[in-house]
Amino acid sequence: MTAEPHPHGTEELCEAGLTLYSRALREGHLDSAAVTTAPCLIDNGLLHPAIDDLDRLEPTAPTVALQRLLRASEDRIARERRRGERLADAFEPLMRLGTRAAASEDTPALRILSGKERTGQAIEEAMAEARHELLAIQPHDSKVTKRPDILEGAILRDQAFLDRGARIRALYQHTARHAAYSRARYEQLTGDVEARTLDAVTERLIIVDRTVAFIPASADRSLALEVRHPALVAYFVNTFDRFWHLATPMHPQAVQPPTLNGITPRQRAIAALLIEGHTDADIAERLGMNVRTARVHIAKLAATLGSESRAQLGYLIGQSGILDSEG
Repeated sequence: MTAEPHPHGTEELCEAGLTLYSRALREGHLDSAAVTTAPCLIDNGLLHPAIDDLDRLEPTAPTVALQRLLRASEDRIARERRRGERLADAFEPLMRLGTRAAASEDTPALRILSGKERTGQAIEEAMAEARHELLAIQPHDSKVTKRPDILEGAILRDQAFLDRGARIRALYQHTARHAAYSRARYEQLTGDVEARTLDAVTERLIIVDRTVAFIPASADRSLALEVRHPALVAYFVNTFDRFWHLATPMHPQAVQPPTLNGITPRQRAIAALLIEGHTDADIAERLGMNVRTARVHIAKLAATLGSESRAQLGYLIGQSGILDSEG
């Protein structure tokens, strides 16, 4: 059975072709039937029919064959170069049209960041270039208390930012007032830095120089969204400012949220969430505390209002008027 020819380009030599060409050079000729497995020998002019016997193939001298192949290769390169020049001429006016769009690709308006490490790196890069202001909303994260290295890194980064004459404004839940890491962080910072607290805050929000913002893009915070669209960043700044004016100062001078008729601000926040029908777990998450602590506060609220059941507690909250008071 005759072997099938090895597929390759017309200007290439296969192993079988090189073997037959070597044999032709040694023997002076080959029968045409011998080269059926290597048609590249005839296609490339390495073998040619003898004048007196068309069934006999004679080899072309290697120096002549090499020059012929090199010339064909140079012609192919020249054709490709001319093709490239034609493409460049065709795309040159199109590239001028796309210059503006291409420039914006370097700093996209929205960019997904994958992983907390990459997100942290992007925030640090933005802060390294910033000179004016950092606005931050930081919901309670129990992992911070377990990672002193995270706290130390944040302090160094924030201090370097403050040393450039910038300012920091941060919002937390009221529970941060009782967290040792919060006090330690702000006691070690010097410069224009303020922190305030609320009963509940939004998801994490970082705004740098009012030009770039970072928000979570997944529930587990494994993905983040880097926002550079001016309208969106302005919206986030406005949201932060409204929360800031409603918040209670924590640093540099702490102001304790006032108690009204024996009901603390935290208990009023819990009362509002109870009226809305939230579970103990929901209340704990919103207010930045564990479920056990939330239940302790619910029990104290029930005792203050004289409630003996969960259903009665909701009714007494509505009757007490505590949610109508501002505090």
